[in-house]
Order: sequence, then C-alpha cells, then structure tokens
Amino acid sequence: MVPDLSLDELAALDEDAFRLHLRAWIEENYPLPVRHPTRRLHWHENKPWYMALSRKGWLAPGWPREYGGMGLDAARQLIVIEEMERFGAARVNDMGLIMLGPMLIRYASEEQKRHFLPRILSGEDIWCQGYSEPNAGSDLAALRLDAADAGDHWVLNGQKTWITLANDANWIFVLARTNKSGKKQEGISFLLLPMDSPGVSVRPIINLDLHDEFSEVFFDNVRVPKSMVVGEVDKGWSYAKALLGFERIAIGSPKLSSNGLARLRDLAVAVGKDGDPAFLDSYARFSMELADLKALYESYVERLKRGEPIGPDVSILKIVQTELFQRITDAMLEIAGGHAGLLEPMAEGLHPAGSFLLARPSTIFGGSSEILRNILARSVLDLPA
Repeated sequence: MVPDLSLDELAALDEDAFRLHLRAWIEENYPLPVRHPTRRLHWHENKPWYMALSRKGWLAPGWPREYGGMGLDAARQLIVIEEMERFGAARVNDMGLIMLGPMLIRYASEEQKRHFLPRILSGEDIWCQGYSEPNAGSDLAALRLDAADAGDHWVLNGQKTWITLANDANWIFVLARTNKSGKKQEGISFLLLPMDSPGVSVRPIINLDLHDEFSEVFFDNVRVPKSMVVGEVDKGWSYAKALLGFERIAIGSPKLSSNGLARLRDLAVAVGKDGDPAFLDSYARFSMELADLKALYESYVERLKRGEPIGPDVSILKIVQTELFQRITDAMLEIAGGHAGLLEPMAEGLHPAGSFLLARPSTIFGGSSEILRNILARSVLDLPA
C-alpha cells in the first residue's frame, strides 16, 4: 500500500523520491483495462482514472494550490508526464484542466472561478473547445459564429468544427463575434455555455482510424446569459491568444514524443531490430532531440508558474514536439514490416499504424506548423511579411 502523503509532504521529497512515490501510486491505482490506449478515450472509458486523480488531488499538477491544484514546479510536472507515459496512462478529457482552467484563473471573475474551477476538478463539468469553424481554422480571427445582443443575454447562430470529444462534454467555451465593426480581431468575445442548451446540436466526424474523436457543433438561436462572458465583451481575442498559449504548452509537452520513443524501442525489440546500427543511430538522435524538448518545455512551464506572459515564441515548442513525434512514428513504420498495416495493436502498447495516424494531424491542430512559423517570423524575428 502506497502511503498517503499530503502536498506538503510530497513537496518535501527530492525529485527521485517524488518519482518513485508517483510511480508506485500509478501502478497501484490505474485501471488496467485502459492502459496503452491506441486512440483518445471517451469520458465513460477514462472517467475511472479521472476520478482516481480527482480524489487524490492530482488532476491539475500546475494549478496553484489555492485553486485546488498541486502547485508543482516545472521539474516535478515533467516527472508526472514522464511517469504517466512510462506506464501507458490514458489522456483524460482535459480541456478544462489544461486550457480553460488556467485561463479562468488569470482572467475570470471571482464568481466564475468559485463556480467552475471546483467543478472541473470534481469531474462535474467536462469541457470542449469551440474555436475552429469551417472557414476559420488557423486564421481563427475570421470566425463568424454570431452573437446578437438581446438585452440580458446573447443569441448564438453558427457552427464550430473539429471539436475534440464534443460528444462527451457538458460545457463548451466558444469564441463568438459580438461586434462586426473594426478589425477582424476586434469584436470577439469569450463565452461559456452548457451543451444541453436549447439549439445546440452535435454531429460526430469519423477520423482516419475510424473513431469519432471530433465533432461539428451547431448553434441555432442559442441563448447565453451575459454573466457567462469571461472578461470584457469584445476583448475575447486577447483571452483567446492567452488560451492558445496554454494550449501550445500543453500540446508541446514531451508526453507524445516520450511515449512514442518508448514504443519505438519496444517495437524494435519485438521485431529484432534493437541491435541494428541504423536503428541505434536514429534512436540516439531522437533521444537527444527529446532531451532538448524537455528542457524547452520546462522553461515555459516555469514562466507560466511565475505568472509571466506567454508570448508568440511559445509556437516553437509546439512545432518541435509535433514534428519530432511525427518523425518517431515514421521510424516505427520503417521497422514494423507487415505490422505497419494492422488496424489493431500487434501487442499491448505496440500499434505502429495507430501511432502513425495519431501523429498525422498533430502538426495541424492547435495552429499548423506553417502558420506558427509565420508567427515566429513576424512576431519574434521581425521578418517582413
């Protein structure tokens, strides 16, 4: 039985002891039927793990303690990621944890914080992100979801698309156009609304690996109380950029590449390529790139914890992580032979085709690599458009 340590006792452990305690707790408490999932799990599948973390108080390693988080430093947050990936723990429905929660902590009213943050941590509210639209993906400021002023509420009409696990969520945060004058970045507001609001409908999208991870969400005269606006009306673009910074830190975390590299090694052993000089050379290069990624990630987590603004330079983190993950999964297919074409895992935790398909959209969602390079060129390097 793993001893039950308080957050203060955990903080007093050195990093090695913290890692061993976390590892033992995961091994003792993780629901084994959903270990090493080959796709994003739905809420009914990952809820037991979510609730186990919730009861332990370990759902939000980076949130401040006063809001129910663990308040861990960057090094320990990285240890949490590494140990979860080492064991093959599933990713939970985490839009509320890694995107909305940090944004609410920074920008929401005290009433909104008191209401929503505890409900994220308890699993009462599961969130999805309503940003992309059919003609507003990487060019997010072109969004057209209309929010008409109707006195004490807004009336939404329009569509969002590529909404991750929308069919699991009971709340959605959306960007909507509340003012059509001025530049396209102006007149956007950040709204919160329940998914069972009259006029909201969800249509799943089947992806390449035949799962319904994404959905379209339609809004037909949906009423949203004005108390559900976060921050100032028409100032949502600023909050949206902040949330995208949180998202790019989350997407840029080393967990996908770390897990991919571990699976690449396991696959090489399984097919007898682990002693091949060409494999060892590529594996060593991937390992060094992953070490660089971890150091870069840690620097951004520390900035976030200190309350420093996350600027456009965070885009490099997402670029590095997703492109490394793709190269690792490319290498999986190269050594997998006939197993590369299987739609099902060849063994527990070994699914070369599944890993490859998982990596394909990673350079598109959360801002495509091409768009992010343009952001770095203009906003960081001050290059001409």
